[in-house]
Amino acid sequence: MINPLPIAIQSGHSGGQLCLLPQLANRHGCITGATGTGKTVTLQVLAQALSEIGVPVFMADVKGDLSGLGKAGSASPKARERLAQLGLPEPAWAAAPVAFWDVFGEQGHPVRATISDMGPLMLARMLNLNDTQQGVLQLVFKIADDNGLLLLDTKDLRAMLQHVGENAAQFKTEYGNISAASIGAIQRGLIGIDEQGGDRFFGEPMLDIADWMQTDGQGRGVINILAADKLMNAPRLYSTFLLWMLSELFEHLPEVGDLDKPKMVFFFDEAHLLFDEAPKPLLQKIEQVVRLIRSKGVGVYFVTQNPLDIPDTVLGQLGNRVQHALRAYTPRDQKAVTAAAETFRPNPQLNTVQAITELGVGEALVSFLDEKGRPNVVERGYILTPSSQIGPLTADERRALIASSLVAGVYEQAVDRESAYERLKGRAVQQPQAVPSSPAVPDPAPVDDNAWGASAGRSAPAPAPAPRPTGGSRMPPATAPAPQPAPADGGGLGDLLKDAAGGIFGNGGGSRRSDSPLQAMVKSAARSIGSQVGREIIRGVLGSLMKKR
Repeated sequence: MINPLPIAIQSGHSGGQLCLLPQLANRHGCITGATGTGKTVTLQVLAQALSEIGVPVFMADVKGDLSGLGKAGSASPKARERLAQLGLPEPAWAAAPVAFWDVFGEQGHPVRATISDMGPLMLARMLNLNDTQQGVLQLVFKIADDNGLLLLDTKDLRAMLQHVGENAAQFKTEYGNISAASIGAIQRGLIGIDEQGGDRFFGEPMLDIADWMQTDGQGRGVINILAADKLMNAPRLYSTFLLWMLSELFEHLPEVGDLDKPKMVFFFDEAHLLFDEAPKPLLQKIEQVVRLIRSKGVGVYFVTQNPLDIPDTVLGQLGNRVQHALRAYTPRDQKAVTAAAETFRPNPQLNTVQAITELGVGEALVSFLDEKGRPNVVERGYILTPSSQIGPLTADERRALIASSLVAGVYEQAVDRESAYERLKGRAVQQPQAVPSSPAVPDPAPVDDNAWGASAGRSAPAPAPAPRPTGGSRMPPATAPAPQPAPADGGGLGDLLKDAAGGIFGNGGGSRRSDSPLQAMVKSAARSIGSQVGREIIRGVLGSLMKKR
């Protein structure tokens, strides 16, 4: 059994430690409090404590402060003053193993997902579609699946939307009515997503979720930090992206039941963005994932300003809680404080409502689960000082850590293989060649005006051989062989797999981190293709096609 993880020290004369039990860390939790009350440091203490026992961690760095986890802290005057106030010795200053990620590829390794893997439900939320437009998007995905057209990036989806819109009458009988107005609304939404960085997020090689579950040479869990300061400018892209990652964990991890420690802990910062204006079907799926992912060894911790930002159906599943100060300046704020206090197990010796408004920076109300899975009574305490640096790294320090990462070079090079865009564009080029309207007549040979008089009165010479067609709309002669059709299932994927197979299976048992970008793309392709090889696309629980209404 792993020792409890000290997170805070109890206020008052007892000075007892408030500890998180590793075997119950996968029962989820929340960190709440107003801006500037110490949530970021609490998050840092929790993440490093979990890393020390070998638990990989994921967190979004909204303000850029969490990068300091990658550097050892130091005994600054402010740190010494706080330690003296709490009567604690200096911690063993140490850095945590970190890996930096960035959707835009600027402050970390690029993170990508495919359109097919994201699925119509989450894309509809990202594009802010209404029910009718979401239904049309679902039909577009279904038509793409039925025709073996891979949707990998935004240009694939735009090409598919154009194809479905131009052939709406053909698809109407089998799939239902497809509104041109809805197609246009989705296209406009895609333009907005591209402007926010979606063109860099959607594509291959797609993120392998196993790369977020690494440990270093000392057995410490790697802390994966997503640079989200720029991503926060697109709130829907941010929340949908984190939800997609959570669904990937749910979909790919096996059932493990209760463990001595979690397989991974996922911190969802600015959690209110996930639930703001979320449709009921999406909320139901989020609740389902949060409820069931515990049995797969994953703990989910929501970080937000007020626990009331989280729906009751989800909040009821969060047993480990840290509540920082809330400010009650208005009657509405006072009601929020009272409601937040009621979410804790009462402590007869503590006025929870009053304490929430009195907490200073670095103070919190803490209630973790006990060894039997019951919430402890709420206690007032001081969050411990982290052993890593409080505050961001410099740009040079960040670049050095990125270059030495376990996944350096795996995701940096984007790959654009044959998918719906190439298939549909190729079909459009070949379309004029399919059914000639009249027999092909070769262009006449150039006329030599000087020779015309000499040839007058004689029989016409044999026509010159027809020139070989070089593209465009000119039809080949009747005796020319017909052009070869494009492969029916994915084009050059077979050749691509053949070329990369030697590299994948010829590692000699070496580290998987030697994967080249091509091999990473092949693995991504394998995850995108269903049992009929390019006919049915596999999607996660949050990306699945909904039933027709």
